[in-house]
Formats: sequence, C-alpha cells, structure tokens
Amino acid sequence: MGSRSAAVELLRSCGAESIDHPGGTLLAHLERVESRLASWGARESLRLAGLCHAFYGTDGFAQVLLPLERRAVLREAIGEQAEELVHFYASCDREFSYAGLADPSGRFRNRFTGEEYAPSARQRADFAELTAANELDVLAMNATFRQKYSAPLQRLFDGWHLLLSEPAVAYTRAFLSGGPGPGRP
Repeated sequence: MGSRSAAVELLRSCGAESIDHPGGTLLAHLERVESRLASWGARESLRLAGLCHAFYGTDGFAQVLLPLERRAVLREAIGEQAEELVHFYASCDREFSYAGLADPSGRFRNRFTGEEYAPSARQRADFAELTAANELDVLAMNATFRQKYSAPLQRLFDGWHLLLSEPAVAYTRAFLSGGPGPGRP
C-alpha cells in the first residue's frame, strides 16, 4: 500500500507545484480533489487516486507528469489499486464513454489503446466519484467555467446518481444548483 506522503513527494518531483491550474497550481487542485473525496468518505485508494489523477494526463488536461512507461514509479508511491484507478481515469475517452457509464453494459473506450469494454461496477463508481470531485473543484475555482459548465455537469451527474455516494450526490446537487460550496460565500 502506498502513502499520501510518497504521492506528494512524487508530485513535487514531477513539477506539480509549478503547473498552472484553475485555482492556483496543479498540486493545489489535486490536494483539494483528495480532500473532497475524503469528505465524502472515500476509501484510501480512491483518495490517493484523486490526489494523483493527473499523472498520465486526461482527456481534458493534456499535461503529463509521468509517461505510461513509468507506471511502476506511481504504483510504488501509491499502491497498485490506486495506480490502477489513476490509469483507468486517465485512459477515458470522455466523448465516447460518459454517456454509457451508468449502464452496467455501457462501453468504455481507452483513449490510449482504443480498446472498448464494459468496466466493472466498482470502476464505474470510482470513476464517477473522482470525476465529480475533480470537475466541481474546477468550477469552484473558476467563475467562467462554473457559468458555462454547471448545467451540463448537473445533467451528467444526475445521470450518474446511482454510481455516486450519497454524500457526493448531495454535494453535487447543492453545488450545481447554486447552493453552498467552495468558492462561494
């Protein structure tokens, strides 16, 4: 099992403190995502995956901290289960995969390999929870993004409500409907 301290050390060594991101630096964003997941009661591997979800880039954030050939480095820092979640999250072809995520037989496309398959229930739930924590942090830190993307994300997360934990559902609905949340008085 990996550790948070090893993850943060690796993030710093890969330059996450100096990469711009809405709300400050990439490292600050990743720490907020981890914190949000913790506030929802996420298990340690999901929290560590939230902290490290940008290591291989994503379909929405092209910056790569480690190439896929160096997955073992991240695995050593955070553990096998958390690294598998990071890789799964990074591999998502969002345009193809989002619509079917709530369907147990829905297809997921790996953007690195082009492979299509139906993820497990646990993978789908973890992906949805991490996506909610990630996207809501970006909206909280950027009023322009919040104005532009709140409605589409509300539709997306409403469709994923059976995948999300109860605390995540409550938070996303309150935040996206203009209720209290980070970045708001």
